[in-house]
Amino acid sequence: MAGLRLDQALAELCSEYSRNRLKSWLKSGNILINNAVLRPRDKVNGGEQVIINPIADTSLEVKAEPIDLKIVYEDESMLVVNKPAGLVVHPAAGNWHGTLQNALLHHDPSLEGLPRAGLVHRIDKETSGLLMVARTLTAHKILVDQLQAREFEREYLTVVRGYMTAGGTVDAPLARHPTDRKKYAVRIGGKEAVTHYRVKRRFAKHTLLRVNLETGRTHQIRVHMRHINHPIVGDQVYGGRFKPLANASELLSDTLRGFKRQALHAARLGVIHPVTGEAISWECDMPADMANLVDVLTQETPVK
Repeated sequence: MAGLRLDQALAELCSEYSRNRLKSWLKSGNILINNAVLRPRDKVNGGEQVIINPIADTSLEVKAEPIDLKIVYEDESMLVVNKPAGLVVHPAAGNWHGTLQNALLHHDPSLEGLPRAGLVHRIDKETSGLLMVARTLTAHKILVDQLQAREFEREYLTVVRGYMTAGGTVDAPLARHPTDRKKYAVRIGGKEAVTHYRVKRRFAKHTLLRVNLETGRTHQIRVHMRHINHPIVGDQVYGGRFKPLANASELLSDTLRGFKRQALHAARLGVIHPVTGEAISWECDMPADMANLVDVLTQETPVK
């Protein structure tokens, strides 16, 4: 490695840590090269002694809170959680308490030493379903690398408006909405976003889809479904105003009008285990509110 920048050499030597994390430890003096603090851009000669003192990221203090967790799987390196709709994944402006991250720290205080208590990815507050959590820095790095390499298997169930004849793929870049910074939109020059979908069940004016993510942009499924004119039922941001169905029964009208969250559920999650190297996956059924929506559509509208 003689001649490499120090941060490049460290990234090769210590692949279990991210390059940004190694740089932060260099700058804070927690990595010594021959008992000296060097800069990330300094060149190495080869043969130096490297001492690393790993430290937790305490940039944001998040307190443990006793919140019930639905744990689907757990071992020494990772765990999988089935998040209910309505639970925020991690603290942010307006939601500093009562989040999944607070709950994880109560379940396992050692997660304090990992970025965002080990959360590898996230789903929206009103989306339910499976989330991956790492329990060690090494597992976190491996799982994040898998996510970035698009090796995660992520399948969602969603109910959209309109009768869809077949599955397909939406390949449309996403970026911040030009006027509403809380929303995202399909925009030229945005980040690549690819969503695959296939029909699971058809109803008269709705469709239950299986959706697989190739990329994982914020609000990706919701924006892409809106883009192809099949917005998700209950989506308060991208679904537009509620439009009652003509000749719908009172039960169907009340069910659709009363569904106040996006009908989107992370139903399947698959990864390569960070320690054993085994391909492993999990599935979880739709929550009661979404299952009831599908049942009412099945009963009240002819399946085509």
